[in-house]
Amino acid sequence: MEKQFQQKLLQDEFLDIIGQEPAKYQLKSALLMGRHVIIAGAPGIGKTTLAKNVAKLLPEIVVNNCGYNCIPESPACPSCKNGKKADKKKIGGIKRFVRVQGSPDLTSEDLKIFKANNGVLFFDELNRCPAKLQNALLQVLEEGKATIGSYNIDFGADLIFIGTLNPYDTATENLSEVFLDRFDLVYMTYPEELETEKRIITEKGKRVAEFPEELLTSMTGFVRGLRDNSKLEKFPSVRACMGLYERAQANAILRKRKIVEEEDVKDALISVLAHRIGLKPSAKYTETTKEFLEEEIKEKFGAASGDYR
Repeated sequence: MEKQFQQKLLQDEFLDIIGQEPAKYQLKSALLMGRHVIIAGAPGIGKTTLAKNVAKLLPEIVVNNCGYNCIPESPACPSCKNGKKADKKKIGGIKRFVRVQGSPDLTSEDLKIFKANNGVLFFDELNRCPAKLQNALLQVLEEGKATIGSYNIDFGADLIFIGTLNPYDTATENLSEVFLDRFDLVYMTYPEELETEKRIITEKGKRVAEFPEELLTSMTGFVRGLRDNSKLEKFPSVRACMGLYERAQANAILRKRKIVEEEDVKDALISVLAHRIGLKPSAKYTETTKEFLEEEIKEKFGAASGDYR
C-alpha cells in the first residue's frame, strides 16, 4: 500500500459520512493492513459514500493510458506486458474508484478487475452475485489470476477491494464460508442518535423552504420509531427520511408557503414510506403497508387535512 495513502488514512476522519464512528474505525484498521473488506448494513445508510471517501484519499499517480491503469514500471495487463507503448496519464482520488453493481446475471467479464488496477474495486451488493462469480473473485484476490472466457490470465493487480451487502435482504445468494473467510466485515447501523440523523438529512438534502426544528424532530422521530416497530421486518432508511424532508418542503411550496407545516409532512408520508417498509408475515395478512402507515400516522399526527392516502 502506498505510504501517502496510509498517512492520509491515519489523518482523515471520513467527513463525507456523519456519525458511524465505530464503522470508520474498523474500516481504517482493516485497510491499514491491506485487508479486503465487506461493509454490511441496511440500504441508505452511507456504505457507498464511505467507500468513495476511501478512494478520495488515494494520491495522484502516473499510469499508462491502456485502460487498465498499469504503472509504467510494473505492467499488469497483457498489452503492457507485451511491451506495447501507451501514453501516460495522471489519475488520483475518485478517478481510481471502479464500481460493480451486484446482479444474478453478472459474469466474470463484467468484474472490471483490470480497470480497478492500482485503485479501489467497489462491489456493491456482493450477495447478489452468483456462486460462480464468487469463485472468480476468490481466484483474483487470492491467486492473482482471472479466468476470462476459456483463458486463465495471470493478474498481478494491486487494488483495494471493498464490497457491500445488506444482511436483511433475503432475495440474495448465500455467501459461502470459504468466500467470507477472505474478508473482514465492517458493520454500519442506522444513525446512532436522532440529532445525528437530523444533521444528515439537513446537510445532504435539498432545501427550498424553511423547516421548523420541532417539526423536523417530530418527523425524524416518526421514521426512527418505525425501525423499532414489532410489526415490521423491513425498515425505512436514512434516504427515506431525507425524502420526507424534501417532499414536505415541496408540498409547502405547492401551497405557496415558505415554511413547512405539519400537513406538508403528513401528505408525503404514504408516498415516501409505504414501499420502503415491509410487514412481518404475521401482520401482512391483516393489513397492507399503506393501511399500517395510515394508522401510525393517525396515532402520531392525527388525521391529515390533505389527501395523504
